[in-house]
Amino acid sequence: MHTTLKLPTGSAGGCLEAVLEVQKLQFDLFDDRYEVIERVSAKSRNIRIEVRSPREVVLVIPRHAPKYAARDFLKSREGWIQQKIAEMRQRHADAPLDPQRLNWDNRDRIPLRGIDLPLRVVSTSMRNISVRVDDEAISVFSPSAQLGDRTKLQRVLVQELQRQARQDAQRMMNEEAARLGIRVGEPRIGDQKTLWGSCAADGGISLSWRLVMAPPAVFRYVVIHELCHIKHHDHSDAFWALVEQQMPDFDTHRTWLRDQGARLHLYLPSSRSAN
Repeated sequence: MHTTLKLPTGSAGGCLEAVLEVQKLQFDLFDDRYEVIERVSAKSRNIRIEVRSPREVVLVIPRHAPKYAARDFLKSREGWIQQKIAEMRQRHADAPLDPQRLNWDNRDRIPLRGIDLPLRVVSTSMRNISVRVDDEAISVFSPSAQLGDRTKLQRVLVQELQRQARQDAQRMMNEEAARLGIRVGEPRIGDQKTLWGSCAADGGISLSWRLVMAPPAVFRYVVIHELCHIKHHDHSDAFWALVEQQMPDFDTHRTWLRDQGARLHLYLPSSRSAN
């Protein structure tokens, strides 16, 4: 559910819904960064603002309305936007998602590369806990004496998922960097709370290990997004054009992260470590 504010501008003409132009901008609003998507519509009769999430605002512009008028309207309604974003955040805080606690009883499931896999716990004579990942399951092998040590079991499991994430990230970075004609080093894998990825001034890429739980195309979108920042250190039209050139359906995967990404943080507590 999102909130809409309109400014009448007269008839736009035409009778069929048509989006004529979409631009993505970054606005520094209220001491935070919010993406404003400008959408030119043939059907819309009013300039309107849609607050879709705490980090995304859509500015709908009728075909015959000048962009400067729409942007002035947006700027004049910063207070209203701030209020609606605060209300959205409060609603999210009032209805937190339940964490997916592991019972270690062979009935748990964990998403990996977009598929919920069973988590199997296997007693073994080996001295140390180990993890094996395949297409059918995630198997944790543990000495019988350590089967009750859930903290240690979870720590070893997270370490393996981080290894899987690093492996996928490096492969995707190498593939996409070659397509972009740039060189990249090794990714830094961490457990960021508010970012899925980032690109440092020196071109270093940091990524959340939790992306390995998402569908691979979503992970690849984040990789492409950050690599494109090596060429464009902003969210300008040129940046988004490059992202679209590399992944024409990127918005589908970006929307998945916006709608489903919080679920990835429900599994396993934050390790607060990066490698």
